[in-house]
Amino acid sequence: MLITRKLSASNLKSFLSLRFVSPSLTSHLFSSPLCLNPPILCPLPPTLSPSFSSKPTPPEASNLTRDGNYDEATSRFSLVCPGCGVHMQDTNPKHPGFFVKPSRKDSNYRLLTHLVPVDDESECSEFLKRGLVIEPDNQKTEENVTEKPHKPTVCSRCHSLRHYGKVKDPSVENLLPDFDFDHTIGRRLASTSGTRSVVLIVVDAADFDGSFPKKVANLVSATIEDNSAAWKQGKSGNVPRVVLVVTKIDLLPSSLSPTRFEHWVRQRAREGGINKITSLHMVSAVRDWGLKNLVEDVIELVGARGNVWAIGAQNAGKSTLINSIGKHVGGKITQLTEAPVPGTTLGIIRVEGIFPGQAKLFDTPGLLNPHQITTRLTREEQKLVHISKELKPRTYRIKVGHTIHVAGLMRLDVEETTVETIYVTVWASPYLPLHMGKTENATKIQEDHFGNQLQPPIGKDRVAELGKWVRREFRVCGSSWDSSCVDAAAAGLGWFAIGLKGEAVLSIWTYEGIEVVIRSSVIPYRSNFFEDAGFTVSKIVSKADQVANKPHDQSEKKKKEGDPKVCALAETSVSKARSKYDSA
Repeated sequence: MLITRKLSASNLKSFLSLRFVSPSLTSHLFSSPLCLNPPILCPLPPTLSPSFSSKPTPPEASNLTRDGNYDEATSRFSLVCPGCGVHMQDTNPKHPGFFVKPSRKDSNYRLLTHLVPVDDESECSEFLKRGLVIEPDNQKTEENVTEKPHKPTVCSRCHSLRHYGKVKDPSVENLLPDFDFDHTIGRRLASTSGTRSVVLIVVDAADFDGSFPKKVANLVSATIEDNSAAWKQGKSGNVPRVVLVVTKIDLLPSSLSPTRFEHWVRQRAREGGINKITSLHMVSAVRDWGLKNLVEDVIELVGARGNVWAIGAQNAGKSTLINSIGKHVGGKITQLTEAPVPGTTLGIIRVEGIFPGQAKLFDTPGLLNPHQITTRLTREEQKLVHISKELKPRTYRIKVGHTIHVAGLMRLDVEETTVETIYVTVWASPYLPLHMGKTENATKIQEDHFGNQLQPPIGKDRVAELGKWVRREFRVCGSSWDSSCVDAAAAGLGWFAIGLKGEAVLSIWTYEGIEVVIRSSVIPYRSNFFEDAGFTVSKIVSKADQVANKPHDQSEKKKKEGDPKVCALAETSVSKARSKYDSA
């Protein structure tokens, strides 16, 4: 007791901790030659002393998750990549979220004071001797050095996408589990309590049916119905507000009527499962079209403490849209990674400070639609299918018994018609080669040219990897020659626009599992010039022809070199040329 009276509070804490140690260990510590005054100078190891801290112990966060930082209670204990939302770690480069810690730099490194001149100039320089006076450059000082905005550290995958446009090791992403929409976001949207929810359903204008999230649409519509009924009965009911955002409208032809397109979008959205749309916005994040009206509408709907959820398929343009919104609202810069690669966002990312008050915006991982053909393609093949410029029509006027190939991914056969010819317009990436010929030769075209002149797939081996080539039959009808009436759209690829005045039976060939939809035509116009039969002019076709003709050219050259008549003729021509030169 006398000893404890003389101890300070910090030393008393170490002294009291000895009660938690066994007597044998206590005697061992006291008898150590290094401990002259054991209760005061030798505190126990941290593993043995009890914790007196009031801070909660952070939970062990697994790196292999897509939850991101949407949960404020757990996100403060883990580091999340601001670009893709994956949990970051610096131990295993073969796991998702790996990053390299940036090296620390001196605060004065921009002043260039650490640089040493190669050679000190003499007091009287050569320029001064010649009578030339050169004004010294502006020296960098602490006053005129402008600090650049701090760039947050991102994972190595985001760094590779931002600077090189590709993922260094795509196999790392396979370690992550599939994004469970129902568990993470669905239950929050379906809850009758909590903050107000605004759902931004983001759809790609160039692939509307392929990128439309039908599962989300059905879930939100059912929640609106149930919660609206509960709210009318006086119970708590959080009714989500649905804002349908059609992105990348700059890819559609500028001649398309906005009123007609809006009517078409509402019809397709209603057929896709959205019963009630609070508002519809058609935007272009690249051209800054429609962002002002979208932001004002969302601010009014979300309130001061609501949540905004950006939901859509992979590569629909959610991250690009959020970055553009951040720049539009007060120039606030977000760090979401943008890339024309499906599945760029891996986890949920909470973006704060864009909307007023405590309202939050969440960027979610792209929903995987297995019926999209892009999910089966490699990175190089996706680049050919990806639409990055305004769509241009390519129109054919064909009869019964003819076929149109779109690369090695889709084919249309004209089986029967009540008219002599029909107009078929292809709306797809300009990098995809086309071929028009007779249906009886379609099988030979597939065997000889799929993977070569008709790419993607790139290479003969990839043809079998894409799946089984299957046929689907459709009966269509139209009422005008001047415009397209019906579309046959393949998810993730493009569509055929059919123009006819009568009826026709068409066969669409593609790989098994790829969704093909017959719908009313979104773009009624066609090209003023018709494509010729055979292959269209493209770099893929010309390069494949060069590769195919190279062995033939080499064999012809060897034949000429080995033929004695050709050699004698060559010697005669050379001797004649020499004689003419000598006479001159």
